[in-house]
Amino acid sequence: MTIKLPDGEISAVENESAFSVLMKKDPQTARAALACEINGKVTELSSSLKDGDELKPLTFADEEGRKVFWHTTSHVLAQAVKRLYPEVKLAIGPAIETGFYYDFDTDTPFTPEMLDNIEGEMKKIVKEGLKLERFVLSRNEALELMKDEPYKTELINELGSSAEISFYKQGDFTDLCAGPHLFDVSKIKAIKLLSATGAYWRGDSNKKMLQRIYGVSFMKTAELEDHLQKLEEAKKRDHNKLGRELELFTTSDLIGQGLPVLLPKGARIIQILQRFVEDEEQKRGWLLTKTPYMAKSDLYKVSGHWDHYLDGMFVLGDPAKDGEEEVFALRPMTCPFQYQAYLNKSRSYRDLPLRYNETSTLFRNEASGEMHGLIRVRQFTISEGHLMCLPEQLEDEFRGCLELAIFMLKTLGLYEDVSYRFSQWDPDDREKYIGTEEQWNEAQNVMQRILDHLEIPYKIGKGEAAFYGPKLDIQIRNVHGKEDTLITIQIDQMLAENFGMEYVDRDGEKKHPYIIHRTSIGCYERTLALLIEKYAGAFPTWLAPVQVKILPISEKFMEYAYNIKKELETIGIRVELDDRNEKIGYKIREAQLEKVPYMLIAGEKEQSGGLVSVRARKDGDRGQMLLSEFIGIISEEIKTKEIN
Repeated sequence: MTIKLPDGEISAVENESAFSVLMKKDPQTARAALACEINGKVTELSSSLKDGDELKPLTFADEEGRKVFWHTTSHVLAQAVKRLYPEVKLAIGPAIETGFYYDFDTDTPFTPEMLDNIEGEMKKIVKEGLKLERFVLSRNEALELMKDEPYKTELINELGSSAEISFYKQGDFTDLCAGPHLFDVSKIKAIKLLSATGAYWRGDSNKKMLQRIYGVSFMKTAELEDHLQKLEEAKKRDHNKLGRELELFTTSDLIGQGLPVLLPKGARIIQILQRFVEDEEQKRGWLLTKTPYMAKSDLYKVSGHWDHYLDGMFVLGDPAKDGEEEVFALRPMTCPFQYQAYLNKSRSYRDLPLRYNETSTLFRNEASGEMHGLIRVRQFTISEGHLMCLPEQLEDEFRGCLELAIFMLKTLGLYEDVSYRFSQWDPDDREKYIGTEEQWNEAQNVMQRILDHLEIPYKIGKGEAAFYGPKLDIQIRNVHGKEDTLITIQIDQMLAENFGMEYVDRDGEKKHPYIIHRTSIGCYERTLALLIEKYAGAFPTWLAPVQVKILPISEKFMEYAYNIKKELETIGIRVELDDRNEKIGYKIREAQLEKVPYMLIAGEKEQSGGLVSVRARKDGDRGQMLLSEFIGIISEEIKTKEIN
């Protein structure tokens, strides 16, 4: 039989394993492989092949290869815990973007000393070189095997009657698992358990709190050491730490989780971004709207959010009494509100495209375990927009939305950090979506044609679509490697029909417009968090909450310093004056810690000559110059939005 490889074809015998075929082709590649793809599905190297199969080896350099490696390491972690603490109950242990974790039910929280012991036991298991052996059981057999593991029993009982119930055994340890895994554990040369924290079972705060151990592993010790060094750097840049130190935001237990308070400096950056975005959108033909923060349940029922998103909404009233009395909910999105602006009067094809934008405050009932600093919060502000257009306008308008998003990313210096995900529906999960299969196929085909035509390098995210349509998600990772969506552009051909949104076409017939849902800069709070981490708090001058710090050498030069401040403020420069009775060296160090772009030092020579001594954050002492000369330099930097 013939097997197709990325670089050609190779002959093989019926049912030969993927590993054997790779060894024939290139032994070095085969030995480096951790798993493989057969016809696009990730599986183990021991998997057998059929004639015409497409085979691709996966190494640690591949995302899916790393996941197999880390998932196997999570089994090693569980085995080590069960050896040391047999009474602990097992929950789940997946690979994640940055390593792996495993959840355990134990009455004793894991201490740092316990983590050291577990890590040591994991290294012993790796030295044993245990093979992972897959086997399948019937439901009754599976339940009998896992009778002492309540969380595994729960998972087995949830599997469909036709589901294959598979297990993996390594030495004295067996775990319920769909796989795939490594051949054996011997390739896991370097392990580090990073932390232990509480986590609710299934992420549900109504369920029991478990203990979650996070870790990471590599094939070489040097790779682990390099990773740990990057983690230390990430800690320094973590917006949750740095944003508080720079007095950009704070939180309060009295207010609640996921409800940050923006302090003056943080609020100033958000204001700068909002003004910039709204002005840019206006240049591109977007019409500003302002809609309510809440609405009756009736609105969300028409849009479908009441049926598909109620758990994520803050409801004012008792949903059980809906129909008997008015029930309101805070808005988790703006689309059904802006549709009312469209419905304000009858529309013709000549009115389209019609672009509505809004700086929207939204509310989403995020799970407590998901919230983090400014990245994921319960109240946030977003640069939201909805565009109604004719079918023949769809590609050009989608391109315009994407060009706006890319312009924003480049201006902020985030463009090189993003990736693209084409989020599609999952036809096997019909309850999650509205519309027919034909409508979904049409919308996804339209979006795929647009993305391919625009040459957007995307990955496919099955099941990641909104309940009413496919979307392009522009993804970005924080300093810890966790990926979040920053900007979204969606195609929707369903909600216009739900709301009765029509236009009179050239032929005199009434038709439903296509709708594009989009953000141009995404959630402002999340964007601020990413900017803090990107620049380690040293924002580009145009974004810096304080652009200039004036440092008089002594009280004798205070009046001169105040005159400089007044002149800079007159032209819109954000400036502070350090009028404390401190030595100039101390003032300079303080300004450096605050990451202010420019310091202007005022002393005897400066006052007598009408000068300022300029210190720049990026290149230090620039010497003395006329204030007008400095104003020219900083004004140009702000005007061009230079990223320094």
